[in-house]
Amino acid sequence: MDTGLTTTAVQVDHPEVLRARRAVFVAFIASGFAFASWASRIPAVRDTLRLDPGRLGLVLLAIAVGSVVALPLAGLVVTHIGAARTIAAMAALLSAGLAVVAIGHRHVGAVGAGLFLVGFGNGAWDVAMNVEGAAVEQRLGRSIMSRFHAGFSIGTVAGALIGAAAVAAQVPVTPHLLAVAAVVVAVVPVSVRDFLPHAAAAPEPHGRRSHPLQAWTEPRTLLIGLCVLAAAFTEGTGNDWLGVAVIDGYHSSAAVGPLTLAVFLAAMTTGRWFGSGLLDHYGRVPVLRGCVIAALVGLMLVVFGGVLPLAMLGAVLWGLGASLGFPVGMSAAADDPRRSAARVSVVASIGYLAFLAGPPLIGLLGNHVGVLHSLTLAAGVLAIGLAASGACRPLDPAG
Repeated sequence: MDTGLTTTAVQVDHPEVLRARRAVFVAFIASGFAFASWASRIPAVRDTLRLDPGRLGLVLLAIAVGSVVALPLAGLVVTHIGAARTIAAMAALLSAGLAVVAIGHRHVGAVGAGLFLVGFGNGAWDVAMNVEGAAVEQRLGRSIMSRFHAGFSIGTVAGALIGAAAVAAQVPVTPHLLAVAAVVVAVVPVSVRDFLPHAAAAPEPHGRRSHPLQAWTEPRTLLIGLCVLAAAFTEGTGNDWLGVAVIDGYHSSAAVGPLTLAVFLAAMTTGRWFGSGLLDHYGRVPVLRGCVIAALVGLMLVVFGGVLPLAMLGAVLWGLGASLGFPVGMSAAADDPRRSAARVSVVASIGYLAFLAGPPLIGLLGNHVGVLHSLTLAAGVLAIGLAASGACRPLDPAG
């Protein structure tokens, strides 16, 4: 069974490790809060700019482009300056991007520029916090990465609920997103000071030292990337389009869209929090395959349920099914601490291709069949994750 961690240096309950664990939770929560705060205002920005699904998809592409530019560089940056300094800098950049969107949300160019900054900051931040999370997981000696990602989901639920309340209270986009930016830039740089001390990469056997970019040539790393790509596409489709799809496809009120997104994100949070026990008991691969089935059933209920209660149930199953692919892929990529930053960077880069391709593909398809039915594209992408899931088995420590 593939439940064992690959580290032997376990230091459970060491105060330094516990402080780092709390700090990693804060980093994940803040990242999710910032992203969902923006996602909750997508329908409002769409209406303000009068965008059809295709043009909205192209605007959303800016955030993915920013992430994809940052991700291949993130492994090098984290290796040289450490996760804490990387996240502090990227939190400031992401907050600046949110401020640009907040102030310029009536202009497509300003929104695109702001989202690019948000995406760039988020991409490097993502790699850094997963590298740190894997280091803490290995020091603790048990599966906890999915709980860190549950922290991300807790942040997204909070962001979505606050966004839904802001929409219902008719709070304008500008003060809402400016407040979010201020919270992020005030909290994150302080919290990451409790990360584990940054150390230079340990030498590999026989004195070898590989360049971080060599991880792009490793078959296992690339297959894990495909698994994460499928998970990211499934998760990202829900994040970006579920609210719009429910409003348009079920003729719901404006507040129902963010509320359905919150239901989806709450289900993801639940799956990630309790998934760590399932992973330790059953192993990565069986759990991942069960998640794919749940996500497929949920997608079909959302698209073909016909009534809002069934769509809400589908959002729950979809969220549960999408919950573990990304965190498990990050843990698998970081199985060897000597190469964790490089491999996490590669896997995240491949995964974020889904965020690059997903918004415009769903939007363009939505122009022809409607946003609701265009969500079925995610079902085909899930098959990729199912085929690649075997690569996520833990490395043999003696290998």
